[in-house]
Amino acid sequence: MQATTRAKPGDGAVSARDRRDADFTDYLQARQPALLRTAYLLTGDRHEAEDLLQTSLAKLYLSWDKVRDRGALDGYARRILVNEHNSLWRRAWKRKEHATDEVPEPQPVLDAYDEGESGALWALVQTLPRKARAVVVLRYYEQLTEAETADLLGVSVGTVKSQTSRALAALRSRVPAELREEER
Repeated sequence: MQATTRAKPGDGAVSARDRRDADFTDYLQARQPALLRTAYLLTGDRHEAEDLLQTSLAKLYLSWDKVRDRGALDGYARRILVNEHNSLWRRAWKRKEHATDEVPEPQPVLDAYDEGESGALWALVQTLPRKARAVVVLRYYEQLTEAETADLLGVSVGTVKSQTSRALAALRSRVPAELREEER
């Protein structure tokens, strides 16, 4: 293992970091055009190739001291290029966007469930026992099947059916007249 000496101003000593930076700079001057060409062939776009190369070279610099065989640097750098390109390609947010003259207007979300009654209905659901409330929320709010609800709660499908039936009966008996369908 080599000893690292710190360079002092006016001192002729060269630090290990300075040597590493000089080696890396020499490598870049010799190999950057070829690596950029490889990056371009991977991406098909000059700007994306430059971004890919910059990211890859930063990773190469960070692991520069780990590469023992300096003859294998080109292969190591190409492997970083390919891995980084694959990583960027897999990210959904990096998918190509297309310019358009029109800004898309999102469709407004209209909640058809509420006419000022959800607060009263939720207050009724809160009066149910904890397990019955969980069944009602999973079945009707989350719109899960009986089997999915049973799996989530760790009970049988028959238990979900019976608890749902009892919970709905309890809710029907507690509904105030102004919320009943037949009273409207």
